[in-house]
Amino acid sequence: MFKKILIANRGEIALRVICACRELGIKTVAVYSEADDNSLHVRFADEDVCIGPARSSESYLSVPAFISAAEITGADAIHPGYGFLSESAYLAEVCEACHIKFIGPSPNVIRLLGDKARARRAMKKAGVPVLPGSDGPVESEEKAARIARDLGYPIIIKAVAGGGGRGMRVIRAPGELGKALKTAQREAEAAFGVGDVYLEKYVEHPRHIEFQVLGDHHGAVVHLGERECSIQRRHQKLLEEAPSMAVTEKMRRKLGGTVVDAARAVQYTNAGTFEFLLDDKGNFYFLEVNTRVQVEHPVTEFITAVDIVKEQIRIACGERLSFKQGDVTFNGHSIECRVNAEDPETFAPSPGIIHAFSVPGGPGVRVDTFAHSECTVSPYYDSMIAKIIVHGRDRQEAIARMRRTLEMTVIDGIKTSIPLHLKILADPDFIAGRLSTSFMERYVVEKKSGRTGLAEAV
Repeated sequence: MFKKILIANRGEIALRVICACRELGIKTVAVYSEADDNSLHVRFADEDVCIGPARSSESYLSVPAFISAAEITGADAIHPGYGFLSESAYLAEVCEACHIKFIGPSPNVIRLLGDKARARRAMKKAGVPVLPGSDGPVESEEKAARIARDLGYPIIIKAVAGGGGRGMRVIRAPGELGKALKTAQREAEAAFGVGDVYLEKYVEHPRHIEFQVLGDHHGAVVHLGERECSIQRRHQKLLEEAPSMAVTEKMRRKLGGTVVDAARAVQYTNAGTFEFLLDDKGNFYFLEVNTRVQVEHPVTEFITAVDIVKEQIRIACGERLSFKQGDVTFNGHSIECRVNAEDPETFAPSPGIIHAFSVPGGPGVRVDTFAHSECTVSPYYDSMIAKIIVHGRDRQEAIARMRRTLEMTVIDGIKTSIPLHLKILADPDFIAGRLSTSFMERYVVEKKSGRTGLAEAV
């Protein structure tokens, strides 16, 4: 087992890793920017190192800073969390060269699956259902037009190295293609340093379903079922749940088996998430693989009783998975709400000082957060300040439990997305499980017309 792990991240995920390490008896090293010197992850780690100014490019995105901090403190492993450099093949390679264990997949696997065009080809070869699209990057408008004609409109342009909706455009008519292609390429270049894009057939109003996998270095791979992540705004998830109401046990066994086979085919190790679109006919189509722990991993932990972060650490140490596929059972229903520091109506960021912070407990409630009274929510980083996760015997109880938890949460000094979550939870379509990735579009469109959009919370 590792003696000391450096956590190359901040906020709630850094605290989450610290919790797992404490239970495993492993010392931890927190890194922090000058803006985070009073953060809780710094307080609760065994050691801490300042790695630079507030700007991410000079701190949390600096590979030399992480490696130097690990060498100075004698850390024998680095956990990257999610976001920042968590899917950086370069960081994984440098760790390897410096004899520091990277808690994640190998650099080759990260590079393969981080390139969405290559990932599509690998998944297709492994028998995973893939949407019709271009075989690789599309450079010219002429080539894009030919592929679009063959696919039939609507189509979607996606960044090869993309994520979070950047470098992505939906095209419904040939006249929109040229301008959208150039815009997507520029946006991808600015966001990821790579301007390559590819085309796919666009699925109208799909569900977003993802499967959690774990693989060890001895050839064992298991899946932990699916999560429903359809409630999104601009491709950013707002609320997740497990299991999905749209996935039957037969579908779960079939696609879960396919995902496990695909993970084995690319020699996947550690934690990862295979993401899919599910159309209204029950067809799944591969979307991407996230080669890291996901923000929404707690809903899977609630229904399976598997500690995913502990398994990540054990796998990285070379241990075998502590369970087999047949040992995985799914109990009850879990929902996660991402509480963001933003105006719930305009979605404008709301950084500042939290003057009062109180979240209720009770049966089946978990809160992952870095927030506390008199803490500062920085304008420099992601606006998520807490994840509130609940578990119930069934979906109805989970919804009721989440509503009472949000209603009893106190966060004063900044605006948060809690009122929006309460509206979502009270919406008849959400309660009935009629979900799709366009769920929030109705809210935005109706709000602009002067109507409330979603049902009012009561």
